[in-house]
Amino acid sequence: MKMHRVLSAMLLAMILLAAGPAIAASVKVTVNGEPITDVQISQRVALLKLEGGGGSAKATQQLIEDLVQIQEAARQGIEVSEADVDSGFLDVARNIKVSATNLRTLLTNNGVPVEALRARIKASIAWNRLVGRVISARVQVSEADIDAKAKTELTAANSFDYILKEVLFIGSNASKRTADANRYKKAFNGCDNAVNLSLSYTDAAVRDLGRRHATQFPDALSNELSKLNVGGITKPRVVENGVSMLAICAKSVSQDTTFIANNIRQDAGNNGLKQEAEKYLAELLAKAQIIRK
Repeated sequence: MKMHRVLSAMLLAMILLAAGPAIAASVKVTVNGEPITDVQISQRVALLKLEGGGGSAKATQQLIEDLVQIQEAARQGIEVSEADVDSGFLDVARNIKVSATNLRTLLTNNGVPVEALRARIKASIAWNRLVGRVISARVQVSEADIDAKAKTELTAANSFDYILKEVLFIGSNASKRTADANRYKKAFNGCDNAVNLSLSYTDAAVRDLGRRHATQFPDALSNELSKLNVGGITKPRVVENGVSMLAICAKSVSQDTTFIANNIRQDAGNNGLKQEAEKYLAELLAKAQIIRK
């Protein structure tokens, strides 16, 4: 009998211990009847600290918006699977250049449950899909305005077409590879001999880039190319897999605004989409039944 009482007491203690977190959680806000607890808020605050900071007010507002977004996505028939969230979690890890395992460790060491980040990722995926389905059609971009703006961005430096070769010195030792590239540059005498000249160097490659317009390059590189004649080669630049130079095999004047216009179109579309998405979220929040306790 005594043993039975001891076992019963232990069982009761285990039940109470397991129920502890649920009892401790207190509902602070409901959004269309769905709760947000103080535990969720504290977890989001901890997550915000990793991103630069933010108190409970910011955390609460984020959670409200997340819930509204997920609810609207569900109403529109949009689902986010666990596999989708897994993929999003890996993307976050890649963006900060750590493994998924190390990201979990980073979160845990800073008092952030992994599920807190996964919940945020789920809301983000749902909202992005919702915006793509519902909002994209609302965004209108004037092609006439884009063309006019593109023409104003043409300059003397970016009004050329080129046929180019890239000379790449492969390797992680940037100083050594740059020295090799400078020796190559000094000996370079035109595209016809580019490959033969590269054979004198270890881990050097020449590849045809074909026709490229100046507007496809960063301004600094575009400016440098504009000052070179056919048979010229740019100064060495450190790139991801080594040191690169561009050789000019042909050059002609071309006031092509295609690439400028594409960039303007993308920026205008992104800005328009962002503005419409913000309006949409504001509408959803205004319609939602949000009760703070």
